[in-house]
Amino acid sequence: MSSAASPFGEAELTDPWVALEPGADPAEHARMLRRAHETFTEAGTVTRPVRSVVAESWRRSARAGVGPDGTASVELVDGDLGAYRAEHPLARVMPLFRELMGTFAADGEHLLAVCDANGRLLWVEGHPATRRDAGRMNFVPGARWAETAMGTNAPGTAVAVDRPVQVFAAEHFIRRVQPWTCAAAPVHDPRTGRVLGAVDITGGDGLAHPHSLGFVQAVARAAESQLALLTPERPGADTPELSVLGRDEAHLLTGGRRIRLSRRHSEILVLLARHPEGLTGDELLCALYEDESVTPVTLRAELARLRRVLGPGLLASRPYRLTVPVECDVAVVERRLETGAVTAAATAYAGPLLPGSQAPAVVRLRHRLAEALRTALIARRDPDLLADWAHAPWGEDDLDVWRALAMVRPTATVRARLAALEVELGAPADWPGAAVRRGGIPS
Repeated sequence: MSSAASPFGEAELTDPWVALEPGADPAEHARMLRRAHETFTEAGTVTRPVRSVVAESWRRSARAGVGPDGTASVELVDGDLGAYRAEHPLARVMPLFRELMGTFAADGEHLLAVCDANGRLLWVEGHPATRRDAGRMNFVPGARWAETAMGTNAPGTAVAVDRPVQVFAAEHFIRRVQPWTCAAAPVHDPRTGRVLGAVDITGGDGLAHPHSLGFVQAVARAAESQLALLTPERPGADTPELSVLGRDEAHLLTGGRRIRLSRRHSEILVLLARHPEGLTGDELLCALYEDESVTPVTLRAELARLRRVLGPGLLASRPYRLTVPVECDVAVVERRLETGAVTAAATAYAGPLLPGSQAPAVVRLRHRLAEALRTALIARRDPDLLADWAHAPWGEDDLDVWRALAMVRPTATVRARLAALEVELGAPADWPGAAVRRGGIPS
């Protein structure tokens, strides 16, 4: 893998979330990081070879008032810790964590750790000698390892940025943690997308391999799948579910029936699901039709047909409204974005909302949702999420996303596609970071 400079002056790898390039000398890289860490703590300046994800975390740590000689505080002990762990949702997947990671941790003299969404360690298990060593820096159950308390560290930073992260040696903000290497991935509530905590593997320099990051991410995904089985995705046995993303005709699951709706009925249900207080006939006319010549009689006939399709009791009038809450996949994506769960939001986004609809209110909602998600993806700078969007039908011509992808994954294929897209759209090639896109160093 090649490296290039980021526009901030920090070193940028092809995958900035991986701590060490294959073939790199861990000892030499650790020495360079120690010098960079000293420069930052003394002068506030980030120098090579600090990755952008680490540099941003260092800055957040400094703004939070974390000092490089700090120590973790133990907030929960004995009965309080036991009661809190027993009630925490991740307790239900601890057997899975132990099954997937326990032998790996014990044989490799590593530690398996699980924290909550506030960076508080709930479980720390693994090799006995390694546990004793970690205990000297209060890497123990009940201790708070949030980024705002302990600076850059894998579990704390993973929940802070809501994505898997690897932290190597002197990338840790606290000096006494710098002999360690760790990789952690957030675990989400499969229903709401809310971050529940993170699963972490902590040990020596051997964990700096990219496989460690992939391993812990796979474990987190397995835990989310297990939680989904234990907590069904449906919000309630009697709650209708409306799927409208990535399809022109909505699917409604209600009362054990799956109903495929016409395009106009799909539009109506989207609007009524977003307005539980109801909409008048005039409001629906404005929301659905660009042509002002459409009469209220036409709309009433459409609503009468929809009532027959839905069955009795679901659609009321004066104003038009749904008699029970309806869970819409649009709302799921919006909730996850609001809580900062960008990865979970992107996972739930199956495509544009009713892409063939020209109803004015639907068009506005479609654009607003897509813009909110793509903006979050660009800000997150996760190469996998950006690539998923860029290679999807709705993102293949998204210039801003391709430029963001070129900054964090400047492969030949990405650079070639971006160059072609700039020509197609007549876009200037002098945007910030264009040198990285070309494979060079920005001046």
